[in-house]
Amino acid sequence: QVQLVASGGGLVQAGGSLRLSCVASGSIRSINTMGWYRQAPGKQRELVATITSGGSTNYADSVKGRFTISRDNAKNTVYLQMNSLKLEDTAVYYCNAHILTTTGYATAYWGKGTLVTVSS
Repeated sequence: QVQLVASGGGLVQAGGSLRLSCVASGSIRSINTMGWYRQAPGKQRELVATITSGGSTNYADSVKGRFTISRDNAKNTVYLQMNSLKLEDTAVYYCNAHILTTTGYATAYWGKGTLVTVSS
């Protein structure tokens, strides 16, 4: 059994910052790519940022220069530092991880999401 638990969402004014965290736990042998996605009301879920086990990162154009993804492999944790937040960043943020379990099962797991609301 594998779980991803995200935290750190909340209400912030435009221009402010938030840091999201997501911890993976359970029968984990290894974790490959981890990432953050978001879904705004009435819109499809979209990629925000990903990071490989080696530290290579990828960002959506809309967040480049404002958001930073990082991870702590020893803690099975991925972070998303969000700066200069805009109204359009309001969404539920989901963490994702490609995990190989101790039983040899490999798939992508999702956390339940954490709400980020940016106010004017």
